[in-house]
Amino acid sequence: MRKLLMGILGLILVALAGFFLLVPGMAERDMNKIDGKPLIEISDEARALHASLEIVDLHADTLLWKRDILDRAERGHVDLPRLREGNVALQVFSSVTKTPRGQNYDSNSADSDNITLLAIGQMQPVRTWGSLLERSLWHAEKLERAFEAGREEIYQVWTPADLDRLMAARKDASKPVGALFSAEGLQSLQGNPDNLDRLYAAGMRMAGLTHFFDNELAGSMHGIEKGGLTPMGRDVIRRMERMGMIVDIAHCSHQCVAEVLAMAQRPVVSSHGGVQATCQENRNLTDAEIRGVAATGGIIGVGYWEGAVCDTSPRATARAMKHIRDLVGIEHVALGSDYDGAVTVRFDTSQLTQVTQALLDEGFTEDEIRAAMGGNALRVIGEGLVPQETTR
Repeated sequence: MRKLLMGILGLILVALAGFFLLVPGMAERDMNKIDGKPLIEISDEARALHASLEIVDLHADTLLWKRDILDRAERGHVDLPRLREGNVALQVFSSVTKTPRGQNYDSNSADSDNITLLAIGQMQPVRTWGSLLERSLWHAEKLERAFEAGREEIYQVWTPADLDRLMAARKDASKPVGALFSAEGLQSLQGNPDNLDRLYAAGMRMAGLTHFFDNELAGSMHGIEKGGLTPMGRDVIRRMERMGMIVDIAHCSHQCVAEVLAMAQRPVVSSHGGVQATCQENRNLTDAEIRGVAATGGIIGVGYWEGAVCDTSPRATARAMKHIRDLVGIEHVALGSDYDGAVTVRFDTSQLTQVTQALLDEGFTEDEIRAAMGGNALRVIGEGLVPQETTR
């Protein structure tokens, strides 16, 4: 009997080991895919232009997964080697803290959470199993460890001076990559606006108000009520603008977007998505909303997946970017991949010449491509990181 019990215990331990070692990676492979469809042929002109760009991607969810961003991975879309191959100057890394079961674009309750099982399965610290705030702080720690281990290759961006240092360093052949920490919804505040100070101290410099469900700050485009800003949401936006944390309206309901744009005193970002004019998905911005973002001096990051541009072709991304340019001007166009965010794409970050070529094929000038691929984002981020008390 004792031998039988020991054998059963051994089988349980083997099963648990398999779960912790294999299942998280299998989950990511299943959720962050490259579809393998034909890529655009890259011209010598596009290749040379791309090598001279300073590229910024406003949104990737890489910190969610159990892998070291300094090492090349055989899964997902983003890591430091691939960022360098794609000539990315600055990557915004988002903290995903909660996603609902059966996640969809239309209607989701806040009553369930997929990330708890992932946190346990990835053997994250126990404090992250039941706390959304601790999950964000854990993601900040992961990023900080990358900064410490890859000092000459990856730079933290907390201040305008950090951004200046990064751009100066990129004039050297080594071309380091900058990283800025953001949030995919501020449900991580756990109902307490003062927790924003803890996130800021941990390096967070951009934050979306909502993700796939309504929270204490605002309604989500994919929530049940899809309402506007709550009093807490208005308070948090004012705090963010004062401290130098950029407000991101991605995933906000239409009412939330309108109310944020009406009260914004600083440039607003839509970090990742698309536009209704080229892809009529509910998460994408209307022309009125595009004009509203532009009126704040902000930018719109266009993604590469089906829900953003109704295709995975880089030409679909370029068409959405062209619509924004034609509607409000090139200075409001940016990139927002949503890489590693449970999306299927045509190309990973090492293959961003695909977007450069698509923009050339759409008739964008070299100066317009420089602006859209990163120049606009560098401008808005540089301005947005300045605490309001020190601005004129």
